[in-house]
Amino acid sequence: MDSQLLLLNKTNALIKPPLFSFFASSKPRYNPSSNFSLGCKLKGVMCAMKSYRLSELSNAEVESLKARPRIDFSSIFGIVNPIVEDVRQRGDDAVKDYTAKFDKVKLDKIVENVSELPDPELEAAVREAFDVAYDNIYAFHLAQKSTEKSVENMKGVRCKRVARSIGSVGLYVPGGTAVLPSTALMLAVPAQIAGCKTVVLATPPSQDGSICKEVLYCAKKAGVTHILKAGGAQAISAMAWGTDSCPKVEKIFGPGNQYVTAAKMILQNSEAMISIDMPAGPSEVLVIADSYASPVHIAADLLSQAEHGPDSQVVLVVAGDGVDMKAIEEEISKQRQSLPRGEYASKALSHSFTVFAHDMVEAVSFSNLYAPEHLIINVKDAEKWENFIENAGSVFLGPWTPESVGDYASGTNHVLPTYGYARMYGGVSLDSFQKYMTVQSLTEEGLMKLGPYVATMAEVEGLDAHKRAVTLRLQDIEARQVSNTR
Repeated sequence: MDSQLLLLNKTNALIKPPLFSFFASSKPRYNPSSNFSLGCKLKGVMCAMKSYRLSELSNAEVESLKARPRIDFSSIFGIVNPIVEDVRQRGDDAVKDYTAKFDKVKLDKIVENVSELPDPELEAAVREAFDVAYDNIYAFHLAQKSTEKSVENMKGVRCKRVARSIGSVGLYVPGGTAVLPSTALMLAVPAQIAGCKTVVLATPPSQDGSICKEVLYCAKKAGVTHILKAGGAQAISAMAWGTDSCPKVEKIFGPGNQYVTAAKMILQNSEAMISIDMPAGPSEVLVIADSYASPVHIAADLLSQAEHGPDSQVVLVVAGDGVDMKAIEEEISKQRQSLPRGEYASKALSHSFTVFAHDMVEAVSFSNLYAPEHLIINVKDAEKWENFIENAGSVFLGPWTPESVGDYASGTNHVLPTYGYARMYGGVSLDSFQKYMTVQSLTEEGLMKLGPYVATMAEVEGLDAHKRAVTLRLQDIEARQVSNTR
């Protein structure tokens, strides 16, 4: 099958997104092409998913479907900037004040040395689950270590590329509406393998000022050195600037709300001199399903992402005919009713949508355009479509691969690009915690062979000092050779 077939018939080219697609329009500005809507109701909140048939849409309408809900960062920056500056000026005291204000927790000490903390007590089943997840995540990321290769490009000219860990890193583990110890593993394990010397994990404290015991267990197991008991923009700022008790880091990782994202964006362009893992937004999933997919599984996969929060993005792409939409709708309603976070799921579904594709070619083409964080391909012979996927954070193939396994324990990383950034970013990996240096070493013979070409190129560019750094050495070599012949 020719990969060129995977361009939508109605679309001539994939349009490059703006630098920050957070500012994209919130939804397509046209009416659904079908009267069908996938829906349910919870406490008066409708969660109907709009539906579109790709063959009936114009190029512009198809393009509009890839847009995510708009986030007004101009107003958020106005809130976050003063926090960033206050933490820079007042350090620990500012973090304590913001933690008391936003989390309603008064702390005497905001940073704990992990080595000094006692091991938390977990139920055996919980401990075993996190141990299995740790082992799988460790194995997958350890396999990403590249072997050092030295190349002799010409005789006497040897070059190589070597990896070095980033010295200090900050890991943000969200709290708020859900505790996420799995994120502690996803971030700390590759940092541990890379050999990062200082690893600061920031997470909001519990109401009694303690650290979530599951987060602490994962942190200790994966080699975290410090835990910053703070969340939000104040935590990102403390790690970026450094305080009396919080070590300054060089790169910050991890998902978070819009205030966390704004703080990361501000600080990576500040005098703090930090980098970040990637732009981040609300969680999202795109499910491609055909008539072979179970409606029960489809509904479960859609809801598993929708329950993250009301701003989560959920897209169902129906490939071909024969899919029982009524059964999917009934399953969504049935399963949602028993979810503790069902209201979040309902609100997320209310701004999500279903797309009807003529076949798998059209379905995969749309997915590549949308560039989802998570892509589930629940169709017959799903594996044969892997090579045609161009843009996705993480891909889940076949009927027995729910997105949940990647979120927790398959071994792949769940910190992934959202908002369409999968077009140009990959998820967190071992490489995220390393930087690479190139090394070259020339012998006398090597410089004699390569030097004249370098001197010529330097002369073309008018950089005489560059030229002389070579020619003066060549003259020394020549003079010594003449001397040795006498």
